[in-house]
Amino acid sequence: MDVLSDVIALMRTGSPRSARVEWRAPWGQRFPSVPGSAGFQVVLRGSSWLIPPDGDPIPLSVGDVVFFPRGHGYAMADSPSTPVAEPECDPLDDGLGLFASASIDGPTDGPVTVLLCGGYRLDQGRAHPVLIELPDMIHLPAGLGLQTELRAAVEALGAEIQRPRLGADTVVASLLDLLLLYILRAWFEGEHGQCSVGGWAQALADPGISAVLDAVHRDPAHPWTVQELGARAGLSRSAFSRRFGELIGRPPLAYITWWRLATATRLMRESAAPLAEIASAVGYTSEFAFANAFKREYGVAPGRYRREICPA
Repeated sequence: MDVLSDVIALMRTGSPRSARVEWRAPWGQRFPSVPGSAGFQVVLRGSSWLIPPDGDPIPLSVGDVVFFPRGHGYAMADSPSTPVAEPECDPLDDGLGLFASASIDGPTDGPVTVLLCGGYRLDQGRAHPVLIELPDMIHLPAGLGLQTELRAAVEALGAEIQRPRLGADTVVASLLDLLLLYILRAWFEGEHGQCSVGGWAQALADPGISAVLDAVHRDPAHPWTVQELGARAGLSRSAFSRRFGELIGRPPLAYITWWRLATATRLMRESAAPLAEIASAVGYTSEFAFANAFKREYGVAPGRYRREICPA
């Protein structure tokens, strides 16, 4: 798996949630802060205003995407002056189903706005630094060259939620994962990502460092050496170590160790494989060496972690 795919696989837990909502003006809705989550809003039709807790309201038009990597609260309304209603339930409540479609009329026959909204449960204990460096809010205006694949995912997701057909649960879940990946890709590949984010945006844009990260994420069990990684990056051993540390924030082998153990936690959550098998899958020659490294990183032995953090 590549870096962004791995970030999603590592952090996302449970099923994402989404809804297609038609609002008739005047309308206003508050979306509360949901720690341990990420959320998005996409304008499919009409226009609306994003009202952040701090700062000025932001006008949104068709095709605009707003993403909140850390679940910060905000409000949406047809006008900055419209009162906003408080939510009646947790937007990520598992009892609400994978997706929903609703039409909410205002007290008058005002213009209609259609929003596609959704959220993802994230495991904050396994936060990858690529997400930690993101700003609290990402706004991708449609007029600034919104990527074709992101627009296609938005349109497909909106259509699937509005008119569910056979296999809709699988289709919607897959499209939500695609949407999240496309949002991150659009941010990191765009000018705003390059200017606003620190080392990771530069690392993903650097051909040599990106190639190294890709190789490590695709094969964490390989016995990587700094010399081999430097050769992949097209740099000397010392130049590579210096460049990697500047962008990633830790030495190459330290990052590999961290990533192997983070991958191990995901494998323990997603499978019943024996610890010895998981240790081998992430590059440890013995379960004993794996257990020692895991305890240094997480403060508990892997067996205890599996029992307490990954209940059956």
